[in-house]
Amino acid sequence: MSKELKTFTREDVAKHNKPDDLWIIVDAKVYDVTKFQGLHPGGISVFLEADIAGQDATEAFYGLHRHEVLERPQYKRLQIGVIQGEKSVIYSQVPGELSKIPYAEPLGLLKEYHSPYYTESHRKFLHAIRKFNDEVITPDALAREEDGKRPSSSVINQMAENGILAMNMGPGKHLEGRTLLGGLIKPGEFDRFHELILMQELVRHGMRGYRDGQNSGATIGLPPVIHFGHPELRDRIVDEVLSGRKFISLAITEAFAGSDVAGLKTTAKKTPDGKHWIINGTKKWITNGTFSDYFTVGCKTDKGLTVILVERQDGVETKAIKTSYSSTAGTAYITFENIKVPVENTLGPEGGGIFVILSNFNHERWAMCCGASRNMRLIVEECLKWVNQRKAFGKPLHAQPVIRAKLANMIAKSEAAQHWLESITFQMQHMDYKQQAQLLAGPIALLKMYITRSSQEVARDAVQVFGGRGITKTGMGKLIEHYHRTVPFDAVLGGAEDVLGDLGVRQAIKALPKNAKL
Repeated sequence: MSKELKTFTREDVAKHNKPDDLWIIVDAKVYDVTKFQGLHPGGISVFLEADIAGQDATEAFYGLHRHEVLERPQYKRLQIGVIQGEKSVIYSQVPGELSKIPYAEPLGLLKEYHSPYYTESHRKFLHAIRKFNDEVITPDALAREEDGKRPSSSVINQMAENGILAMNMGPGKHLEGRTLLGGLIKPGEFDRFHELILMQELVRHGMRGYRDGQNSGATIGLPPVIHFGHPELRDRIVDEVLSGRKFISLAITEAFAGSDVAGLKTTAKKTPDGKHWIINGTKKWITNGTFSDYFTVGCKTDKGLTVILVERQDGVETKAIKTSYSSTAGTAYITFENIKVPVENTLGPEGGGIFVILSNFNHERWAMCCGASRNMRLIVEECLKWVNQRKAFGKPLHAQPVIRAKLANMIAKSEAAQHWLESITFQMQHMDYKQQAQLLAGPIALLKMYITRSSQEVARDAVQVFGGRGITKTGMGKLIEHYHRTVPFDAVLGGAEDVLGDLGVRQAIKALPKNAKL
């Protein structure tokens, strides 16, 4: 039961300005910090030297703390009343609500703007998935970022129940018969722009490793099973993974073979009776690998590169790799030692593994573009809020021309990335699988290169805007620090920037008419 809050005048509060009787005002709320002052990290001097004892401390508070501090139970208890005739003007965002900060949302999804891509269905979907993210995912993301554990099973189960794990795979037959967000959208209505919204909303908490830990391995490891697995195998694995009971990883990359897929050294040899594969080798930097139950593995066979589904068993050993983003992603080094796998677990034709692997790259890279683009926008929002509340030389930080110039570049990169992404998504919406493979590999590769390079520039500028807070893991600049530390992952995963840039240009050159001359 919440306590009853009293009403005070500012004159009432001003009387409580001594160390043994100390009140302050923050955003028209009255707090008794008499007992708390000794527990404050900065001590009592923060209250006395800042000349806020018995006074309005709103500006001082928001110059040092994020609003979420006031929402914590231990600090909420300090509030004893409100100021008569005044209302709070700073508020927490309501779950599911869109941000009012300029450029914090894709323009086409705002009711004031128009879009050739988004419909009312997309906007309703956005509100629903954001509410789920705010209420269910974000609290767990913050907690797991602190303790480094994998995402909570309760969250994964709720994602499965709402069809979110299934929607991560994009539109398709795997959605048939599933209830999506409590019936808000029918499986046949779910399109690429619903998926774009989903991919972007699931990263809004800003915890990069946590997002990868949310069964993201399935986004790249399950499609080969869906498209190339034998029906009995496919149906069983898809059901287990999309229900949240099991995890799956794509295990392609090796220590000696990153972008060079054809250079894989993991081997698979058939037993004399031809009924099983015996697999030996290692894989590295495998997302979700430490806790996955299945692995979609690229192997070298007598007939060439082959993809085989491997179930965790004796002889499969996974070790966590320490990365600069988070152990919540379960990044692993995997050893396969004499693993025996039925030949029915072969995905696609023997020797046809390169097609199986490459067929999923477009969607994988597109999904990464969705997340990277949204994270860039999140940082723009953080910076705009900060320059509005931070004072320097007696003026808001945005009064400095150099700061406005940085913001202009950040906003331009974020908007350009989103609009290019939406254009590519529109093409995906109107192309079948084969057409996407033929026509979009180059554009998606160039898009990913552009977004990840832009993201790193945005991260660098954001740190400069926040100063020392931008390299501090807690407090005001925690999202900036985390972003700056983890943003290089998107530039490497799914294909390094230079490799993808070269792919995009080679595809363009390949399509050049032979008679093209100046």
